Amino acid sequence: MPVNYATPAPEALFPVAGLRLGTAEAGIRKKDRRDLTLVELAPGSRAAGVFTQNRCCAAPVTVCREHLAGDGSLRALVVNTGIANAATGEQGMRAARETCDAVAGLLGCSAREVLPFSTGVILEHLPVDRLVGGLPAAKADLKADNWHAAAHAIMTTDTVAKAASRRIELGGKTITVTGISKGAGMIRPNMATMLGFVATDAGIPAALLASLAKDAADQSFNCITVDGDTSTNDSFVVIATGAAGLDVDAASPHWPALRAAVFAVAQELAQAIVRDGEGATKFITVKVGAGATAEECRKVAYAIGHSPLVKTAFFASDPNLGRILAAIGYAGIADLDAAGVRVWLGSGTEDVLVSENGGRAASYREEDGSRIMKNAEITVRVDLGRGQAAATVWTCDFSYDYVKINADYRS
Repeated sequence: MPVNYATPAPEALFPVAGLRLGTAEAGIRKKDRRDLTLVELAPGSRAAGVFTQNRCCAAPVTVCREHLAGDGSLRALVVNTGIANAATGEQGMRAARETCDAVAGLLGCSAREVLPFSTGVILEHLPVDRLVGGLPAAKADLKADNWHAAAHAIMTTDTVAKAASRRIELGGKTITVTGISKGAGMIRPNMATMLGFVATDAGIPAALLASLAKDAADQSFNCITVDGDTSTNDSFVVIATGAAGLDVDAASPHWPALRAAVFAVAQELAQAIVRDGEGATKFITVKVGAGATAEECRKVAYAIGHSPLVKTAFFASDPNLGRILAAIGYAGIADLDAAGVRVWLGSGTEDVLVSENGGRAASYREEDGSRIMKNAEITVRVDLGRGQAAATVWTCDFSYDYVKINADYRS
């Protein structure tokens, strides 16, 4: 079960003007489940994306990058689950392009205005005939209030669907920001999520939208890790339909509020992935401060968040906290003075100083560490004693179930 997370109710996911979603059973890999999602966008819609840095990226990632290389004009997205269409060579590229062609024919737009996304098993070919065969049913299901169904249809090993929504008043208009994501394992930045989609009905210029997508990813999906694996299919897309009748640029007084709403939705979706990490029982926030640069703070935060020894200690509520210090030490800061590092454990109601002056804090008692580690939500706070920079990463523990889920993934 996810850590303190439940899928929002359908009515809590506000429709985005100019956008409709439909789902269908296409039998991509398993029968009797909705595994195909079609998103139709109004003319004039734009999109920008951030994608995996994995060099063995999936065919849909390559096609998405190509289709977004112009002015970002977009009319549709199509998402399948079950088969990732990754490590599938030229056949995989043909399948991704045929998917775009089929959607374009169905909706009366250009194939370059379609973005394809796949998630699931790597090294298996996408049954594009089944996908194309399911598109008419997905089109027939198109509805503005179908976010809840779409969040479920893009799941793989997720135990819950992930979605978030905000409404804000700007310039006398009600502006909506709604998004969905999926992911539970193979999660590590560069960038980190399996799939994430956030849409708003405000109008945003293409260049600013591209900057917004990158900045939102850096504040959300690039701040999470479940297992340190970067997927072949990671994709995060921000869509602006402009259908609410309010155009916002960087000089607009409305821009800070709109940007903050997009960031809030992206962070909620990213944290939901960690809360639903495969086999996770604890949600862990790693805050690293007093660093010389934000980059070195991130290195330390990820060293802690990725460490299997740290993560298994949290699962067992075992205050074997020297593992945290070891991770700080190997994070890659060549001139780090260990004597200047301080580490705290927190539960929201109390903070316990664990380490200072290069060793165990004089006030620290192991029963205090054990008590905090029994909580479902824990904060690790690190002071590097080097400057003013800071960074935060969200992660989870490693349980027995992580191994079970991934050992049985294809069965």
